[in-house]
Amino acid sequence: MTSIAVKSAAGKSAGTVDVADNLFAVQPNVPVMHQVVTAQLAARRAGTQSTKTRAEVSGTGKKPFNQKGTGGARQGSTRAPHFTGGGIAHGPKPRKYTQRTPRKMVRLALASALSDRNNAGRIVVVESWGFAAPSTKEALKSLAALGTSGRVMVVVTPNEEVAIKSFRNIPEVQITLIGELNAYDILCNDWIVFSKDSLPLTKESN
Repeated sequence: MTSIAVKSAAGKSAGTVDVADNLFAVQPNVPVMHQVVTAQLAARRAGTQSTKTRAEVSGTGKKPFNQKGTGGARQGSTRAPHFTGGGIAHGPKPRKYTQRTPRKMVRLALASALSDRNNAGRIVVVESWGFAAPSTKEALKSLAALGTSGRVMVVVTPNEEVAIKSFRNIPEVQITLIGELNAYDILCNDWIVFSKDSLPLTKESN
């Protein structure tokens, strides 16, 4: 089992906690992380872009001029793509960009991202936030005491409502519920801060 130091919200040592090796101590698989992140970003695309073909644009079906005698190439319709106001050839149509991603690959990407941050010493576990009431000021003090900098992801449980309200107004902080943890969000943040309640698959140690 891999151990991670536990700190209080004031930044003082509060022991250690054992975490699962298959989440925090695997060899980061960069190709899998890239594929999963690409699929996640692709799934966010609306796919609502649309253009009209020559069958959909408004216009007459009459020939624009006589077949012969003009000296120009014969034309059958002004709705053809090469006419101004004509249809678009091979233009985009509404479609889905979702990619099939096996669950094992998603889990491996998550474990790789967590292990990468753990190897860099960028994962912090807080014993409890202990906020008596929602306070952005206290939340900033806690982050400073924990030694974090840059973009920080705070992983919480739905029951930690006071902590959620304390961190939600800080621009550099992303609040993520434990059930929504994913590789992309982890890689977008410099530090990952868990509370002991939100730490996945943990086992306490002395």
